[in-house]
Amino acid sequence: MSSKSATEQYTYVRNCKQTTFSSGIPLVDLSKPDAKSLIVNACEEFGFFKVINHCVPMEAISMLESEAMNFFSMPIIEKEKAGPANPFGYGNKSIGNSGDVGWVEYLLLKTNQEHNSSTLSSAFGQNREKFRSVLNEYMCGVRKMGCEILDLMGEGLNIQPKNVFSKLLMDKESDCLFRVNHYPACPKKNENENMIGFGEHTDPQIISLLRSNNTSGLQISLMDGSWISVPPDHSSFFINVGDSLQVMTNGRFRSVRHRVVANGSKSRLSMIYFVGPPLSEKIAPLPSLMKGNESLYKEFTWFEYKNSIYGSRLADNRLGHFERIAAS
Repeated sequence: MSSKSATEQYTYVRNCKQTTFSSGIPLVDLSKPDAKSLIVNACEEFGFFKVINHCVPMEAISMLESEAMNFFSMPIIEKEKAGPANPFGYGNKSIGNSGDVGWVEYLLLKTNQEHNSSTLSSAFGQNREKFRSVLNEYMCGVRKMGCEILDLMGEGLNIQPKNVFSKLLMDKESDCLFRVNHYPACPKKNENENMIGFGEHTDPQIISLLRSNNTSGLQISLMDGSWISVPPDHSSFFINVGDSLQVMTNGRFRSVRHRVVANGSKSRLSMIYFVGPPLSEKIAPLPSLMKGNESLYKEFTWFEYKNSIYGSRLADNRLGHFERIAAS
C-alpha cells in the first residue's frame, strides 16, 4: 500500500471488550440435518453465521490466497496498473465515491471472467491465466456452497419452491461480485484503539460469502448496538445477510452491520463473494412470508437499489429510502 496521507483521514475505534471476543457467533455444520433451522435462527438474531463442512476445496482456498498475497506484495506502481477502481480493478484506501477511506487495498472483480480480462492482464501479466484458473476453481466451489445455503434458508422458512433464493444466484444474469481485501499490519495509535480498515456498513446484496486468513479484524454489530470481534478461522466461511434478503424476508432476517479494524502486527486477507440478483429483479417481501402482515418496504429493482446507494456513505442506512412509513 502507498504511504498514508494525513492521519486524520482515518478513523479509530476503541477495542471491543475481550470478553466479547468469540462469544455467541452461530455455528452451522452444513452436513447436519439441523443446518436449516440453525441458519434461520442465526439470520433472525445475528444476520451472520459461520459454516463448517462446506464443499469448497481447501486446496482451491489456499491457492487463491497465495496468488492474492503475491499480487498485494508487488510494488505499488505494478498494482496500480490494474486501477484505478471504477468500480472494478485495484483500489487503495478510498472506498466508494463519497469520501470513505480505510487502511485497506483491494481488487474488485466480476464473477463473470470475461469482464475481468483487461484488469487481470494489467495486474498479473504472464501469470493471468494461472490466476484466472485458480479464481475459477474457487468461485465454482463458493457458488455451489452459496446455493446450498440459500436452499437451506428456503427449506427452513418453509418456502415453496425452496430455490426461491438460490435461483437468483444461478441466473445467468446474476450481478455477483468478487472482492479481495488486503489490510496491511498497522501500528496502533495506542493500546486502546485500532485504525479502521473498512468502516461499518451493511452489504446491499442477498448474502455475502466471506473467508479470511488467520488474522483477526472482523467485527459485527449486535441488535443492541454493541460490537463483538469474530475469531478468524481460515478453513471456515462466514455468511452475511444483506439488505436485499432483509427486504425479501420482510425484516425477519436482519442485514448485519459489520466493519474491519486493522491488526497491529499482522496483515489480513479476506475474500468475499457477493451474491447479487439480476439487475431487473424486483426486490420485495415474499408473499409466502407475509402471513397477513403489511410490507415494511416499497418494491424496487436491484438496479434501482444500486443506483440509490451509489453516492451514499458506508455507514448510511441505505434501506431507509425504501421503508414504508406507517401512517400516524
